[in-house]
This record gives sequence, structure tokens and C-alpha cells, in this order.
Amino acid sequence: MSEKRERPPVPEALPAPVIDAHTHLDACGATDPAGVAEILDRANAAGVSHVITVADDLAAAQWAAEASTWDPRVYAAVAVHPTRTASFGDAEKAELERLATFDRVVAIGETGLDYYWDYSPPAAQHEAFRWHIDLSKRVGKPLMIHDRDAHEDIFKVLSSEGAPSTVVFHCFSGDADFARRCVDAGYVLSFAGPVTFKNARALREAAQLVPQDQLLVETDAPFLTPHPFRGRPNESYCVNYTVRDLATLRGEDLSELCAAVTRTAQRVFGLGY
Repeated sequence: MSEKRERPPVPEALPAPVIDAHTHLDACGATDPAGVAEILDRANAAGVSHVITVADDLAAAQWAAEASTWDPRVYAAVAVHPTRTASFGDAEKAELERLATFDRVVAIGETGLDYYWDYSPPAAQHEAFRWHIDLSKRVGKPLMIHDRDAHEDIFKVLSSEGAPSTVVFHCFSGDADFARRCVDAGYVLSFAGPVTFKNARALREAAQLVPQDQLLVETDAPFLTPHPFRGRPNESYCVNYTVRDLATLRGEDLSELCAAVTRTAQRVFGLGY
């Protein structure tokens, strides 16, 4: 394996534990309880105490729900990703409704709109997004949004449908103006590795204005590895690098920021550990 494809080093543990609010343990290579435990052990060594593993299709949703029962450090979110909604039908809806009731499934996601890829027509994405919004409200669990090149339409759909009581913008990608609109609407913004990229000026400006009680951190692993390891495989322990960068960017004490984002994650997802 070349150095570029090796995982980044596991950093010194954070001064207070944090939660990776969005990862994909299956895409990181975990297939069984031992593989999940291995990833979580590395995360724990870096001060990342718990993770939420997130589905992007029905098989992943079933796997995430099951994996959340293998290890007390793992929770799950279930949905069908917007790019996979071209054939979203009654069978998928029935199974997601079943999985959404599981105790350790703490969110409906990731759902939303993706105008970057053309795997699913916009009309199908919109229909599926509206259905997931309704499911989130029916089961009383947060809505975890995927928003790629679709800021305005995401806002319009949330407004027209009536947003659930808790909305999380996973891997927030907007600028400061969009961040203010989201914050004013009461939404929670979760930042991943791109916020550490030095050329992501608009995103870094956005991250500075989000109140601590509306701020989460995540990896979206195995994607979006933070600076200075961009392009190498991401994993939950790497949220450590993102939190450290955010503390410096926001001019906040690292221990206080860790405690704050953990409190926010516990409140948002109703984590009972």
C-alpha cells in the first residue's frame, strides 16, 4: 500500500471525548463485530467515544441497524441516499419504517437532494426526500440531510413540508450566509474534513458563526479525510483532526469545544450512554 493510501496516524487523544456524528463503518471495511470493534478501538484511542454509522441504501440500512447492536459505542441512521432513489418504492419504504423504530437507530438519514450526480432524477429525489421528512416526524427522530449543490431546494422542501423538530445538515457545505439561515431556522450543522481545507474559505467562515449548541463534527468516513491527509482513507478517529482545527479556527478552548459538541450530539440524537 502506498503512503498516499495508508490511513493517517492515530493522533494524541482529545482532552475530552467527542462523537463522530456521521460515518460509514461498512464502507470503511467493517463487516462483522470484530471489524466494528477494531475501528472503534482506534477511535477511542484518539478520544472519539461513539459513532453514528449511516446508511446510503437499503442493504446498508439493514447492516447499520444490526451493527448498532454489536457494540455499545455504535448508533445508526437509516435512509436511502438521494442518488439511489430512482427506484425507491413501497418495499424500501416498508423496510425503512421497520428499521426506523429500532432503539439504536437514532436518525433518519442520509436523505435530501444531490444535483452533482445524475444517478437519480430530481423528481424522484424530491419525492423520496419528502417521504423521509414524513418518516422522521412520525418516528420522532432527527432528519439527517445530504445537500449537494441543492441549498435552495432543500430549504424550499423543508419549508413546504414542515421541517421535523430536529434537522441536521450532514457535511455542511454552504457559505456564511446559508449557515446563518440554517442557524436562524434552528437547524444543526455538522462539519467534516473539508472545513479544514485551507482553500475552503467560505466554509471556514461559515463554521465560525455556528453556535456551539448547533454544531456537530463528523468524518463521513471513508471519504473527506481532513487536512493534512486529504486523499488518504478516512476513519472515525480522524474527527480528532477536524475538532482541533475547528477550535483554532473559532478561537475556542479545545476541551470546551469537545465538551460542547458532545453535549449537542447527545441532545440531538438522544444518546443515552
